[in-house]
Amino acid sequence: MRLMGKRQLGELQPFEFAITLVAAELACIPMSDQTIPIIYGIIPVFTLFLVHLLITKVAVKSIRFRKVLNGSPLVVIDKGNILCDELKKLDMTANDLLEALRGNGYFTPAEVECAVVETNGTLTVMPKFANKPVSNADMKIDGGQSDLPITLIVEGHWLGNNIKIVDNCVSKERILKVLKNLNLSQKDIFLLTLTGESIFIQPFNNDSINRSIAEYPDDESEDIERNIGESKTTEGQGEKVI
Repeated sequence: MRLMGKRQLGELQPFEFAITLVAAELACIPMSDQTIPIIYGIIPVFTLFLVHLLITKVAVKSIRFRKVLNGSPLVVIDKGNILCDELKKLDMTANDLLEALRGNGYFTPAEVECAVVETNGTLTVMPKFANKPVSNADMKIDGGQSDLPITLIVEGHWLGNNIKIVDNCVSKERILKVLKNLNLSQKDIFLLTLTGESIFIQPFNNDSINRSIAEYPDDESEDIERNIGESKTTEGQGEKVI
């Protein structure tokens, strides 16, 4: 499954799902019968992997082959109208459509402008203008930035690669300083994420905590600020003496 890609099982195309089932069955044969060498299971699975790889490469290169292999998305709701003929082609009932709409957060077709059944069987919905969620652009709110949350601690363990990502702006020692100020240790943390300057901490046994990393400056920055303050004080005293 790892070699075939990172798509979830529910997002597999029909031929990918079939190959997955066949590969699982072939792998079980030598495991259930000790007289069959395990190589007899590995070779067919590896062959299926090569077949999948070949089919995928051809599908990427050829749109026509991709259409024959995976099919095409079908519009089932257009301009607020349910297309019954398209539902019949998909063997979908009205109840199936309503269930799929509820899965997308819409409890009546009256809220939907367009709905498309994708090739993997999922339903994509475009709501009517009146039912669309309000965005910052609609409110004409400028500025702001969306930062990707970066997970630093999971179940008491550091994620080393993620620490390297944020090391330029937030050091590991600074995170430990935050935890120390909250009377927490690394082993007490179930989940710790950093989003811009916002830090989210979920201990194992306590309520979650939201803090700004700016509240906990580095020791170096504290020393710099202290030195600057001392120099200003000295200069001020000198002026008074003069």
